[in-house]
Amino acid sequence: MNDNIILLSHDEQQLRLSRVRGLMKQAGLDAVLIADFANLYYLTGRVYAGYAYIGGRDGEQMYFVKRMENLQGDGVVGIRKPEQMAESILIDASAVIGIELDLMNYNMVKRLQGIFPEAQIKDCTSVMRAARAVKTDAELQMLRRSGVLHEDVYRRIPGLYREGMTDIELEIEIERALRLEGNLGQFRISGDTMETYMGSLITGDNADEPSPYDFAMGGAGLNPSLPTGACGELIRPGSAVMVDLCGNFTGYMTDMTRTFSLGSLEKLAMDAHQCSIDIIERLVTLGKPGTPASELYNAAMEMAKERGLHTYFMGHRQHAGFIGHGVGIEINELPVIAPRSRDILQLHNVIALEPKFVIPHVGAVGIESTFVVQDFGLECITNAPTEIISLT
Repeated sequence: MNDNIILLSHDEQQLRLSRVRGLMKQAGLDAVLIADFANLYYLTGRVYAGYAYIGGRDGEQMYFVKRMENLQGDGVVGIRKPEQMAESILIDASAVIGIELDLMNYNMVKRLQGIFPEAQIKDCTSVMRAARAVKTDAELQMLRRSGVLHEDVYRRIPGLYREGMTDIELEIEIERALRLEGNLGQFRISGDTMETYMGSLITGDNADEPSPYDFAMGGAGLNPSLPTGACGELIRPGSAVMVDLCGNFTGYMTDMTRTFSLGSLEKLAMDAHQCSIDIIERLVTLGKPGTPASELYNAAMEMAKERGLHTYFMGHRQHAGFIGHGVGIEINELPVIAPRSRDILQLHNVIALEPKFVIPHVGAVGIESTFVVQDFGLECITNAPTEIISLT
């Protein structure tokens, strides 16, 4: 075990800190105090219990650690309670401190305000989300590694199917293959309106079951406590099987969906699946730096309408309001590919595009792949076959 609290190289950490400080300056923040695990991982290369303090004016950085007394390094301070941070941080009366108001519970916010009573507290959640949206070369390397391993397992899915399987039985076999390949088994999501295990596998009419979560696809799930994904339904001839399981092998996640079938599918489903592939091909050329994210959504919707498939696009009984999203440490990062999105694509954003369709009595069809925004357009890093593949 490496006891240094910073597991990033010096140059990599400074690159990330420089980006955060630049966004802090734009937001009028003198310092930020970070506690969210995803943000701590971004800043240090590890998850730990405690806080990271990043100063903007003087360049100070401190790491307050609870429980993990073995962690060492410059600026590392062991604490038992957050009030002890006041002994190490000197804040003047005019200081503006950013904390993650969108991610922190009310009691902790009030507690931190009490520690620095003279300072002005502002939200820094958007600062950290914006910083993480543009990936460094080191982050892209980890994402590409996840993509290769993710793709390898997806290519093996037909060999994991056995006659008479239910959706959850096949999902468990795929999850097992992912874990044995090194998948961390964690589907890290920001916010409190989404939760899942390692993703979902849905077949047949279960794809048309609405879900309370802000996912592209629904599914009834196995229990009302987690109403999404596989429900124990038998995989039947003529049914589509959509596999959307997370590729988290490095702490950075790729997102990939592929569609399989048991036997042949009706023409409407085949046409919709081809439309999904064609939409992706169109967006690959459109998705260059400077392109509004809303343009990608509008182009996809226009193609679905031109082919008379908009009734089934991004759901049937319940429609998702987006066709893509940023990915990285969390599965729902910036930019958001939605009609009212104000996000503008930037070089080295990493996005998952998922133009999917739900065909009643058949299931969900379409693909999802993860892309890096490059000057020439979108570079795919999850290159499993895109056609519908028979499980038999």
